[in-house]
Amino acid sequence: MLGWAITFLVVALVAAVFGFGGIAIASVGIAKILFFVFIVLFIITLVARAVRG
Repeated sequence: MLGWAITFLVVALVAAVFGFGGIAIASVGIAKILFFVFIVLFIITLVARAVRG
């Protein structure tokens, strides 16, 4: 999932360089959502692992 977030971030950067504002904004939004989902899942995994010992 982190790979997808990085992919959308790269797409957004390339789109921004070429002046495609709508595509860049959409890609940044998707990248942010995927990044935060990844962080939440990572924290849940850490807590579950700590609880199980």
